[in-house]
Amino acid sequence: MTSRPPSRRSGTPEVRPAKRKPSDRIEIQIHPGDIRRRVRYLFFTRRRLTWIAAAVALWLGFVGLGAALAPEVVRGYLNRQEHQALEAERIRQGERLAALVERMRGLEGRADELRLKVDKIYLAYGLDADESIGQGGFPPPPVPEVPQTMHANVVRQGYELDGRVGSELAAIGAFLDEVDSFEEANRERARTTPSASPLQDDRFVLTSPFGNRRSPFTKNLDFHAGVDFAANTGTPIYAPADGKVVFAGRYPLRKSVGWWRYGNLVVLSHDDEFRTLYGHCDEVLVKAGQRVEQGEKIATVGNTGWSTSPHLHYEVRRRNAARDFAPVDPRIYILDRRWRDEERLLVRARSAPGQSNYEPLPTLFTR
Repeated sequence: MTSRPPSRRSGTPEVRPAKRKPSDRIEIQIHPGDIRRRVRYLFFTRRRLTWIAAAVALWLGFVGLGAALAPEVVRGYLNRQEHQALEAERIRQGERLAALVERMRGLEGRADELRLKVDKIYLAYGLDADESIGQGGFPPPPVPEVPQTMHANVVRQGYELDGRVGSELAAIGAFLDEVDSFEEANRERARTTPSASPLQDDRFVLTSPFGNRRSPFTKNLDFHAGVDFAANTGTPIYAPADGKVVFAGRYPLRKSVGWWRYGNLVVLSHDDEFRTLYGHCDEVLVKAGQRVEQGEKIATVGNTGWSTSPHLHYEVRRRNAARDFAPVDPRIYILDRRWRDEERLLVRARSAPGQSNYEPLPTLFTR
């Protein structure tokens, strides 16, 4: 018996299969190479896939941007290191520049010392420095334009110092040329001008300068015609220039109390221009009439005569316009020593009037 499909007329509604909506998920299957291992399934919704794609795109964008900026970053880092190295080098060069400027200041001081020595030589020889071509000096060159940098002031100071030192050395060179010419034309004068210290090394101290002072015996003001150098008894005394011994020994009390107070005394004649005296000696090593050369030992330091302690009383006397042997400050004629007040000493020697309150030399010393 053949069955028939039910008729619509029987009143039973017809049931049809429902239509499936398209799925919003994506399935990814991962099949391993080993068939014994299970297949893995990954399910992603469309929204999640959109987020993942956006994240991957953003990451790739950052990677691309990093790749594009990497050379600039590396270049900037290298430039920063180079800048730091250049800054450190600039600081080092600035320190070297400052040190060079300090050395230039030291050279300026040495140039000033040389100028004082030249001035002393002129006074010792009786030369007129005002007539020297070096007296007016030589103008330093103008300071060039200096770029405005952190070391501009130091560089400018260096240029100024260099100009001043160069100008001073040029003037000193002119003075020395004239001194050389004078010595070449007056060799005898050069040998007989007192120019060295009678005491060598540094084993003596200046205790009483030239000029007015208070006497250690009378406590009254009197004129000190020389300088006193304190030294140990027996310290050698040397001739400051070539000369001849005109007196050696103790001056007789009956002839002059003043000269007797000098104790054991040596007097040297240096041509017809100078006489040098050495008082309070312990031992006299020369005799009257003996010729001596510069640097020859003539006596030793002592404590004879009117003396409070061992010392050398040293005098330099020079002929003046009246043809008398007038005392002058011996420090001017000690060219191998530098004195603290040397500038004032030279100014005073040029401008001070001639001394008149001194005791003249005995005739015996002037022969």
